[in-house]
Amino acid sequence: MRSLTCIVCPIGCLLEVEEDTSSPDKTFDNLSVTGNRCPRGVVYAREEIRAPKRVVTATCKIEGETEHSVRRVPVKTASPCPKEKIPALLDDIYRLKITLPVKTGDIFIANWKGEGIDVAATRTIT
Repeated sequence: MRSLTCIVCPIGCLLEVEEDTSSPDKTFDNLSVTGNRCPRGVVYAREEIRAPKRVVTATCKIEGETEHSVRRVPVKTASPCPKEKIPALLDDIYRLKITLPVKTGDIFIANWKGEGIDVAATRTIT
């Protein structure tokens, strides 16, 4: 039995997930989810058990001299990244060197490694 807090809405239901790991392929097709107040909690619990994903936030270096005290550009992924791939994504983000000016929404990495994950600026810096 695993306990999760649902993050789909502000209610934050405490979910109890019973995993049936008796299947040889460990697909977790038979999950029992309780504690949810809406069907979205069940969907969240199943995804969190099968293939957890997170939106990644980080910063990139600004290349060259800048007249600002700001030395880094904040970025985030436009869609969630599988948890096991986050370290590789962060390595690629931290290698970036951004040239100013930057506008919120500028994409620095498009379709990262064919995963459909874009990395975009979250702040305008001129």
